[in-house]
Amino acid sequence: MDDLPHILVVDDDRRIRQLLQSYLLENDFRVSVAASAAEAREKMRGMMFDAAVLDIMMPGESGLELTKALRREGNRLPVLMLSALADTSDRIAGLETGSDDYLAKPFEPRELLLRIRGLLRRQDGVGRSRAEVVFGPFVFNVQRGELRKGADTIRLTTREKDFLRILSSHAGAAVARTDLAPEGSEEGARSVDVQINRLRQKIEDDPSNPLHLQTVRGAGYVLHID
Repeated sequence: MDDLPHILVVDDDRRIRQLLQSYLLENDFRVSVAASAAEAREKMRGMMFDAAVLDIMMPGESGLELTKALRREGNRLPVLMLSALADTSDRIAGLETGSDDYLAKPFEPRELLLRIRGLLRRQDGVGRSRAEVVFGPFVFNVQRGELRKGADTIRLTTREKDFLRILSSHAGAAVARTDLAPEGSEEGARSVDVQINRLRQKIEDDPSNPLHLQTVRGAGYVLHID
């Protein structure tokens, strides 16, 4: 069972959640469901998923907003967007936020199944995003935001987890301060240096001469992984 692809279904309509869960289970998928973006985030903190099916129009944080936030955090989880809005402009809006595919409601379950399998094939073709990244003695679980050193878990703040997720998704390449700052604000960018220094205290033997998380002058920061 653990070898089956794990799909996260996020929809505020209980009937649709149950329908999709039953259908996907019958077609050899593992399935977790969430009724809101907030619940989806909780699921993603504790479990790994191979793809997500998100409804656009949900109370609170919409599917569009959730997808945009995931991409900003460096999470490349394949996303299939569902919407009762079938206009071309709505489909384009979904794709512009970073979703990988778009399917208008009502839809045939068989088409949904084919779309999901297509997402997984494309993801396999380019290589799945790393579930974990390793640098020196540290292992960082990207989805859970968990940093380990051997058997020990290193406590991270929410911002430190976000930093490591973004840096991990661009491992080996410089990430600009503005890309690490909340909303890319100039004020936030100035605070990034302070956050980076605090993170180095946890992952570097000599924070003043870092090996893993280095400064690239004029460009930002780079995380070197093994």
